[in-house]
Amino acid sequence: MSDQRHRTDVTHIAHQTNPPARQAVKVATATTIGGTLLVLSGLTLTGTVLALIVATPIMVLFSPILVPAGIAVALITAGFLASGGFGAAAATALTWMYRYFSGKHPAGEDQVEYAGAKIADTARDVKEKAKEYGQYVQHKAQEVTGTA
Repeated sequence: MSDQRHRTDVTHIAHQTNPPARQAVKVATATTIGGTLLVLSGLTLTGTVLALIVATPIMVLFSPILVPAGIAVALITAGFLASGGFGAAAATALTWMYRYFSGKHPAGEDQVEYAGAKIADTARDVKEKAKEYGQYVQHKAQEVTGTA
């Protein structure tokens, strides 16, 4: 506890011993940077508004051409992005399958084996149910025809 109080006292003393000239330089630097950024922000806003004022009539005149072109560009871009994404997914899946079949134990192998075992159990159960149902239907057919 006294160690923390000592640190607080030391930082408090360090802040008190800052010479006024150093603080003045800090304030001047902060003011200069802040003012410059504020002026740049205003210039950017002004340029954006002027560009919008100039471009609006042009956009209205060319909108019958630009809108379908924009839609076409958006669809083409979406197609290329989807194609790239599907290609990356396929490459990842093929890499995972290669590792799995070569015995390198990729991530998720235990889940795949569990799912495979569960599917095999379900298939076995369905086969047994189908066999039982087939025997049931055969028995009912024999009862109906009278041949037992």
